[in-house]
Amino acid sequence: MDIHLMVMTKELCRIYMGGFIPDPDLFADPAAYQPYVYTQDSCDAYFERHRNLGRIHLAVMLQDEPIGEVVLKKIDHTGKHCTMGISMQSDAFKNRGFGTQAEILALEYAFQKLGLETVYADALLNNHRSQHVLAKAGFRETHRDDAFVYYRCDQADWHK
Repeated sequence: MDIHLMVMTKELCRIYMGGFIPDPDLFADPAAYQPYVYTQDSCDAYFERHRNLGRIHLAVMLQDEPIGEVVLKKIDHTGKHCTMGISMQSDAFKNRGFGTQAEILALEYAFQKLGLETVYADALLNNHRSQHVLAKAGFRETHRDDAFVYYRCDQADWHK
């Protein structure tokens, strides 16, 4: 499995988002679901929003093709923590171990390259697949509320 992460470029983002198919079952409010329609302008705005917010936007690459994205956000630049989000392009890339490998690589990046101590994540209560992937990557559940399950992974306890 040749999964690796690359810094997301505008061109990679266009390729990734051009094939993006959201899972309607994973919306916090299913009534709010609307099919995704790709436009280059909306994709470019999405890419720029991540940059403007100071997020680290990484492409999940299968060989030379972007099949997902990992975003490190809410980065505490004193070296303490960030929050990680992941999305795969479509069902074609789910249930194949790609998300788990991408999360492990993202944790390596956060801990080794950024020197962070803790990475947080969350998953919708009904997103059991994401919860399973987070646990496999080394996250542990901290708490739940009416909509989400919350996780953390500490560098000191993490064993890849």
